[in-house]
Amino acid sequence: MLPAQIDDDAFDALHERPQDWLPELRTLADALGPLGDGELRPASGGGSALVALLGEDRVLKCYPPNMQDHFAYELGALPVLADRLAVPSPRLLADGVHHGWPWMLMTRLAGTPMTAAWPVRDEPGKNALLRQIGALIAQVHALPVPESMRPRSLVWVDFIAHQRAGCAARQQRTGLPDHLLAQLAAFLDGPLPDGPQALLTGEYTPMNLLVDAGDAARLAGMYDFGDGLIGPRAYDWLGPLCFLAAGQPARIAALRAGLGLAAPWSADERRQLLRLMLLHRYSCLRAQIRLDGWQQAASFEALADRLWAE
Repeated sequence: MLPAQIDDDAFDALHERPQDWLPELRTLADALGPLGDGELRPASGGGSALVALLGEDRVLKCYPPNMQDHFAYELGALPVLADRLAVPSPRLLADGVHHGWPWMLMTRLAGTPMTAAWPVRDEPGKNALLRQIGALIAQVHALPVPESMRPRSLVWVDFIAHQRAGCAARQQRTGLPDHLLAQLAAFLDGPLPDGPQALLTGEYTPMNLLVDAGDAARLAGMYDFGDGLIGPRAYDWLGPLCFLAAGQPARIAALRAGLGLAAPWSADERRQLLRLMLLHRYSCLRAQIRLDGWQQAASFEALADRLWAE
């Protein structure tokens, strides 16, 4: 039986032992009748949930009890996004609670993980993907925010206040260079990106995107919305800006074109983006900024320019 309570470290250990949790998910699937038919096998990744492939066309996802908020947001977001975007997202088939662990059954998307496809793409192919990612982000942000989603999201100002309070400790723990740590408090004492509130997924990264199996320059799917929020749209720009476009002016321009942004970001706007990156829910610059030597930037202002100037 899955434990009624579990902390993050214990969950991470359990996640790495599918032989210990697959039988429980099999019991859950068996209770779904025809929807639960098919071979059950662990999916790669999974992050903050236990994820298994069911048959050839379904995914069973089970959140630990301490991630109820992530479950609630994804449960609400799935029907809001499904069949409304140019790029497919999963459709919700069933949901419930199993021994205190909330779960959902959804359709499985076709495609190849972008994590495998991106490194072998040429620059025109990468730019084409970034334009599509930008257009997808803009399409999601153009959707009206359903009132039903607001109770499922943290309040943006409260979220930012919480992130500010823990930012220095997090950045020290995750390996921000000492010379930048010394400048952190002063740099954070500045404006953040603002604008109309949008439905954020926070997941426009290679780990949550699929490309077409026959054409790796064509985006084919997006999934995993448990980390979502409602807030300024710039929060969703950070994933592709860091993982895919950092320090590459042509890639940045391609993403902006997809987003529908005509002018390059000003120096002040680049600094606002970097402040928001430091306050991101999972901020860890050494893992997220895919640009060699960024740690040598003398200041945050210089780092923002190195990352996103064109």
